[in-house]
Amino acid sequence: MTLYPSDCPTFFCGCFASSMDNSEESAIELHGDEEIIEVIDLNDTEPGPDDLADDLEDVDFDDAGNAGDDNDGWETEDEMEAEAEQDDSDLTFSKHTGSVFCVSLDPATNNLAVSGGEDDKAYVWRVSDGEVLLECAGHKDSVTCAMFSHDSSLVASGDMSGLIKVWKVETKEEIWSFEVGDLEWLEWHPCAPVLLAGTNDGSVWMWKIPAGDCKTFQSPACQATSGKILPDGKRAVVGYEDGTVRVWDLKQGNAIHVIKGQDGHQGALTCLACNKDGSLMLTGSVDGCAKLINITAGKVVGTFSVEGGKGKDSKDEEESNSVESVGFCNILPLIAVAYLDGTLAIYDLSTQALRHRCRHEAGIVHLQWEESSSVVSTCSLDGALRLWDARSGNMVAEYKGHTAEILDFTMNREATLAVTASGDNQVKVFCLQRPDR
Repeated sequence: MTLYPSDCPTFFCGCFASSMDNSEESAIELHGDEEIIEVIDLNDTEPGPDDLADDLEDVDFDDAGNAGDDNDGWETEDEMEAEAEQDDSDLTFSKHTGSVFCVSLDPATNNLAVSGGEDDKAYVWRVSDGEVLLECAGHKDSVTCAMFSHDSSLVASGDMSGLIKVWKVETKEEIWSFEVGDLEWLEWHPCAPVLLAGTNDGSVWMWKIPAGDCKTFQSPACQATSGKILPDGKRAVVGYEDGTVRVWDLKQGNAIHVIKGQDGHQGALTCLACNKDGSLMLTGSVDGCAKLINITAGKVVGTFSVEGGKGKDSKDEEESNSVESVGFCNILPLIAVAYLDGTLAIYDLSTQALRHRCRHEAGIVHLQWEESSSVVSTCSLDGALRLWDARSGNMVAEYKGHTAEILDFTMNREATLAVTASGDNQVKVFCLQRPDR
């Protein structure tokens, strides 16, 4: 068959060039007014890297519209390494071999810390140099509670299985232990060697240490998820999985008030905080709400929620924006509520109006107000510690160093030091520097 250019003009020379000699004398028979468009040498090899490089020499990669913005939107390797290696801490305690779940400072001097972790251990150590003074061993599960007594002479450590141990700091000896059901929380009395604990089966236990005299508070048959002894030392507020809040008389052993139903929470309690004189209590729940309770009257006097949370009408805990931490400002009529979606909400206590919404990139785990200022600090799942001025809603400082989420933190009375516990197996000590100090 004869192929004509009118049938396939771009293919014409490719077919016939294969029969051509390399000599200049080679000729092709043309028909009529046909002409050669291009001669392709099929004996050429595929273009190599050098050929491609030559072809690219004439290509102009510069875009006049993006001149000077070559690295916009991109991080160089050095920048990424620098970000990963940023550590603002002054000391890192790295004795734990698993995630660190809890940390607290001794109330007497604020010079000692106790931390508990996934490695089934708690350590008492100096915040100045990280030296271990006491290793609290013998636990059977992750240590999720560890704290000093009111005078810093004793340390209590509790693990998830319910084994609680008390140690004398000075002699470094274990002086008491007791086993309950799965442990939810542990709390020292504010002015006596008395220990309270809440468990998975709803029981609340109280012991005199080290004698071991024991009292239990009637179980409502659901988890006692959080608890707080009031400043008077005579009452305790306990939150439960069913949303109920009970105010207990510690001496008589009876419930003074039970807050539940329509005014109460519609989901499990996650956190509790009381104001300085113990007249008001803030409670947080997985239902996305914080409740303000008048403790004397046993009445809910305020409800706080932010847009985006399902709020008090939500029955689906997974869809609600859980409240993770709450707290009162000591010097101004302000409260802070931290949400799982990363919102820190500052409310005016007198008007109950939302004053500021401070955004975090990740969920907030815990908040703490400074003792004598309007600054509130937060730790979050992105591994950063942040300080916020509640008057303006502005962030005043940010501290990084952890490579995993911060699970707990505490500050000293002067708010010059913060100690953070993290899922990266480390506890870090940060010296807090602010222009106004």
